Amino acid sequence: MNGIWTVVAAIISFAITAILGKFMIPFLHKLKYGQTILEIGPVWHNKKQGTPTMGGIMFIIGTVLSAVICIPLYYIISGLAGKQTIETAVMTTKIFAGLCMAILFGAAGFLDDYTKVIKKQNKGLSPRQKLILQFAIAIAYLLCIYIVESRNGGKNITSVSFPFLGSLNFGFFYWIISAVVIVGIVNAVNLNDGIDGLTSSVTFFASIFYMVISSLLGMFGLSILSAALAGGCLGFLIWNFYPAKVFMGDTGSLFLGGMICALGFGTNLHIVLILISFVYILEMFSVILQVLYFKYTHGKRLFKMSPIHHHFEMIGWSETKICTVFSLAVIFFGVISFIFSIYAF
Repeated sequence: MNGIWTVVAAIISFAITAILGKFMIPFLHKLKYGQTILEIGPVWHNKKQGTPTMGGIMFIIGTVLSAVICIPLYYIISGLAGKQTIETAVMTTKIFAGLCMAILFGAAGFLDDYTKVIKKQNKGLSPRQKLILQFAIAIAYLLCIYIVESRNGGKNITSVSFPFLGSLNFGFFYWIISAVVIVGIVNAVNLNDGIDGLTSSVTFFASIFYMVISSLLGMFGLSILSAALAGGCLGFLIWNFYPAKVFMGDTGSLFLGGMICALGFGTNLHIVLILISFVYILEMFSVILQVLYFKYTHGKRLFKMSPIHHHFEMIGWSETKICTVFSLAVIFFGVISFIFSIYAF
């Protein structure tokens, strides 16, 4: 019965997102909300100039509507709504606080996209403005988790479990590290969004593994949320796969980053969050390493271009091949995460 709701959530989210594309893409064209392509990117990306951006609104609507329909119905039909246990109360808060966090990240991305479109440039908000907004959102989410866990007698809320090694209590530093991790992963997902279909396909597989892992742990509300995200990504891929008819923009990529963090902290498997986010983190560190290498070697480059998906483009990989290989990497680390979830936690 629980598995049915994950399927229903995925179908609803997929259908809403896919159908919205038929109306929203022409609407974005009409508003002239086209992407400005940076000159520092691969020259062949110039042909994508003017492709509508902010398409992430499509899967945000699909994911959110699916979640707010299916999760309450699951609670009502399964009888959980009438007998709220401490565990259910904590999980419900984590689910909807996480969903709100993702929406707020999406709103911050929308503000950035809107600024880019109006000014007809690819700069948007300043890095400082972005970080202030993002840390404020992450702190608000963590505060919600702290309050609900504390009120319900949570004793080990600052502990992190390490596979086969036990757990370590980080105390107050847990919250600082968590805020940095959330903002880091959200921005890593944003960096991953650079070629047609990449972030939507990578996140689709990441959410599938979270759906399986949360079901395994008996966190069926979180499994429904994961399924809704998977359906939204798949519905968006119809319009975003090469050659893309619409881009998700920062609106979509920041929302997806927020959702991945919500699922990671919701399951309380912090190491699994890092593993499933491996591709995103690789993209982020490729940029950091490129900058450091360029600085300390007086102009030499470690990669032909960063983030690293552009490096693979520069050596001749097609956008479709990059999406496939990166998705396979997510599947590989997803399997490892699944094994850890069974045997180590």
